[in-house]
Amino acid sequence: MKKIFIVIAALLMAQSASAQNCDRECLRGMLTRYLDAMQKHDPNQLPLAANVRFTEDTRELKLGEGLWQHIESLSGFRQDILDVRKGVAGVHVKVIESGKPVLVAIRLQVADNKISEVESTVVRSKEEGMIFNTDAIKEASAAMNVIPTAAQRNTREDMERLALLYPKGLSLGSFVKADAQFAANAYRFENGQLMAGPECTFFPGCDNIREQKLPTLANIQAKVAAVDEEQGIVWLRMNFGKGSLMRGEGELSVWEMFKVYDGRIHAVEAFMEEVPANTPFLW
Repeated sequence: MKKIFIVIAALLMAQSASAQNCDRECLRGMLTRYLDAMQKHDPNQLPLAANVRFTEDTRELKLGEGLWQHIESLSGFRQDILDVRKGVAGVHVKVIESGKPVLVAIRLQVADNKISEVESTVVRSKEEGMIFNTDAIKEASAAMNVIPTAAQRNTREDMERLALLYPKGLSLGSFVKADAQFAANAYRFENGQLMAGPECTFFPGCDNIREQKLPTLANIQAKVAAVDEEQGIVWLRMNFGKGSLMRGEGELSVWEMFKVYDGRIHAVEAFMEEVPANTPFLW
């Protein structure tokens, strides 16, 4: 039994080391290379694992299909999420496809300096995203790019715990009941629309993110996609489940970034799209 434990521990350490051999700049470079290759419609430019897997909008595709075929250019906004410990490079980006703005979330899994997984979501319109205010998305926000001091940083475990109080609050229909911790000036943007925080006027009471009225999303699913420990960002992959749409019977599939430091959530920014009920993540 002791030998088995030692072997398992060694394998886990090897996997961790494999993920960590790509530092922050390496991960950032992978994102840049990926976005450049998309604009050139040529995935062969990328360092790909032999068994690389690609999904777009929860559909399994061949890398080079989907948005790859019609993207024209980037459009100024790019927010990276770099998880060195797990070898994950994530990005929220606005691109131009066939002359129109499109919101894209991409997760790359990097191991041995090769891309082994690509998970992406593409939101092209209000019909696809329920909310769609791309004119407001011009550049990465100042709040999401504050660098927490050493004294302000929370542990990775605490960052995850604090971010996951958000979906817990949605499941209860109240961030107060979930004891979610928000900074006084915390805000939330969804597909470019200010939906909570100071200056929010989308609906009454939305100026207070913690106390605003919420739907009760009892079937919400949430998992941690990445933690950028240096930047103080937790990236959650979620499906809000039944009751999450303003109309219709589908659900919201969501990538949501949480700026977490000093024991509080300071900013929330999400890209989301409508999907049929019971749509799996596929990952």
